[in-house]
Amino acid sequence: MTSREATKSDHYAIAWRLPLIVWQGLFFVGPLLFMVAMSFFLVKNYRMEAASQFTNWSRLLSKDFFWDAYFFTLFLAILATIITSVVAFPASYFLAFKASDGARRWAIFFLIIPFFTSYLVRIFAWQVILAQQGVINAGLSFLGLGPWQMLNTQFGTIVGYLVLCLPLAVILQTFSLASIDKRLVEAAHNLGCGRLRTVFTVVVPLAKTGLVVAAVFCFILCFGDFVSPYYLGGSKPPTLSILIIDTSKSGQQWPRAAVVAITMIVTLLAVALAAIGFAYKKRST
Repeated sequence: MTSREATKSDHYAIAWRLPLIVWQGLFFVGPLLFMVAMSFFLVKNYRMEAASQFTNWSRLLSKDFFWDAYFFTLFLAILATIITSVVAFPASYFLAFKASDGARRWAIFFLIIPFFTSYLVRIFAWQVILAQQGVINAGLSFLGLGPWQMLNTQFGTIVGYLVLCLPLAVILQTFSLASIDKRLVEAAHNLGCGRLRTVFTVVVPLAKTGLVVAAVFCFILCFGDFVSPYYLGGSKPPTLSILIIDTSKSGQQWPRAAVVAITMIVTLLAVALAAIGFAYKKRST
């Protein structure tokens, strides 16, 4: 290829990438930079004024309620990610190694169907299920075991996170497990490796990248979710997403809400980069 042809090819590639670059710049990078700038603004008489002061950062980061909400949100997101990954793995393993190709395709199709419905509508449905006089408590009362308080609790929040993340986790894990060479599993069995040991010494290491990516998606969705903590968890204690709403309503403090949002973004970036680095890290020989 001549230099002229190479230059023409580069221009052609840039032309195709330009719409995506413009889109990301206008609707992601631009608003993100504005939010960072807004975190340094001041609110006087319920009106924002442009400034370059660290007042919002110093006031908010020095408050105990902010760190309580931060670590509570982090705890719930980590807990939901662990539960989702553990619950999804048996189903994914079955679909990848036991189910036929046709059954796997139908299972993936049915796992995608929940995303056709609004997440908020599904959470409202779970309000009815988890309520004091709901379906689950009715069954528990019939057995003489209830009723139990499930709505407006941390348990309700975790249930909402599972509703949000579990289908996606099963799909991602299934794709990762299905790509494993089945001959390696058979070889492990032939060498006397038990089923459980094969899972942990052969299957999990080979599917590590996909499993970690699925967990990262779950963590990101749970850490930033507002619906489940509010409608199923009762918003007490508040998570960071609820704190953003409360802060913005309190005297129109949008700059302080921006501080909370930026803290969430930085946390998510740090966790995502660390997890992806671990997922793609090669074993030392």
